[in-house]
Amino acid sequence: MLTDLASTIRREVNQLVELQIQTFRQESSLTSSDLLDYGLRAGKIRTLYQELDRIGRRRVKLSSSRAS
Repeated sequence: MLTDLASTIRREVNQLVELQIQTFRQESSLTSSDLLDYGLRAGKIRTLYQELDRIGRRRVKLSSSRAS
């Protein structure tokens, strides 16, 4: 189950990162709305990476308790 959740989170992160890249590839100047959206996506990416970190720590904890 943790693997499925981690995969889902990774896909979402990849989509958000792609949107970040597309934002900076725009030939026109970024609007205030573009910058706000960019900041919100950056925060979401940070949150998702924190969740991936928690999942990874749980996995390690589970496998070390099983090995004991």
